[in-house]
Amino acid sequence: MRILIAEDDQVLADGLTRSLRASHYAVDQVADGLSADHALHAGSFDLLILDLGLPRLSGFEVLKRVRSRGDALPVLILTAADNLEDKVRGLDLGADDYMAKPFELAELEARVRALTRRGMGATSSVIRHGPLSVDLSGRVVMIDQRVVDLSARELALLEVLLQRAGRLVSKDQLVDHLCVWGEEVSTNAIEVYIHRLRKKIEVGPVRIATVRGLGYCLQRIAGNPAAADPTSEPAGGTASPVQAV
Repeated sequence: MRILIAEDDQVLADGLTRSLRASHYAVDQVADGLSADHALHAGSFDLLILDLGLPRLSGFEVLKRVRSRGDALPVLILTAADNLEDKVRGLDLGADDYMAKPFELAELEARVRALTRRGMGATSSVIRHGPLSVDLSGRVVMIDQRVVDLSARELALLEVLLQRAGRLVSKDQLVDHLCVWGEEVSTNAIEVYIHRLRKKIEVGPVRIATVRGLGYCLQRIAGNPAAADPTSEPAGGTASPVQAV
């Protein structure tokens, strides 16, 4: 999951970044509204943490521009504790939640988990796809009630595929959602992560299908998964159809 923090208080922004990265999120940060608007145009994010009092372009204007583009990106706004008017205005402009400063990091992280779950269309911290389940809070992956040991990168990759289960995800989209600015991750590296992830989760009616030249899709298949070729497009009747995103 990739998060953008737009906060001009550098101490606070650095603290949030360290805390969220320790929880295995990919986090980028900007210190003004124009930079936030440009970043949101140029990259793909799963959550925006937005201070309303940004210089150069207010957080309200950033939020308005996000929603005017029809972007359903979850947005958590940061407000002053005693400013009810800002909270109401931010929510009316399309923010999904707010935190009043000062706040506890544990509460912010819980709200981040809730908003990223909502972005995945889930109502609980456990996301299920056939026999595969991922506890986003505990960072635990299970298949048929057996714990699967995944690296942080493999888990992040699985979360992106789960968020778009049944739909095609390109290698470039995976890089966008997994990597922060300045991090060099090639599409060849994505292939390696996919290979490792397949070996760990393709033990039941779940597979990561490859659509040659286009990307990957997390699918459930009816019948014997061992009979399916994970490097080709799914045959009719054996898997749900792939949709482009």
